[in-house]
Amino acid sequence: MQIDHVTIRTRDIAGAREFMRTVFDLEEGERPAAIRHIPGCWLYSEGKPIVHIIGSHGAGQDHAAEAIDHVGLRMTDYAAFRAKLDRLGIRYSPMDLADIAERRLFLQMPGGPLLEAVFSEPVPA
Repeated sequence: MQIDHVTIRTRDIAGAREFMRTVFDLEEGERPAAIRHIPGCWLYSEGKPIVHIIGSHGAGQDHAAEAIDHVGLRMTDYAAFRAKLDRLGIRYSPMDLADIAERRLFLQMPGGPLLEAVFSEPVPA
């Protein structure tokens, strides 16, 4: 497993985007169609989207201030991990992004942040 990306929630999307682009030489790139309605952007390094920026008053839970929203963990074997979560009784929300051939599972740590398990697997038709 490795860290896939970090999502930063902010009230200043443009400022955060320019800061990350200028300081870390990141490039703005495409976002999956399923999430384009959420204000924000994805920033890439070496062809991979490693920083996701979203508005603090966007979709989902409304946060009053800037924060690390969640951490994405790149994993393998979607079916086995989903079965493990089911077996352990851990609640999760799936998201399939067919246009980038990825499947994701969102789960909440007890008393902690949102985690996103990311799998490079085609989405079944």
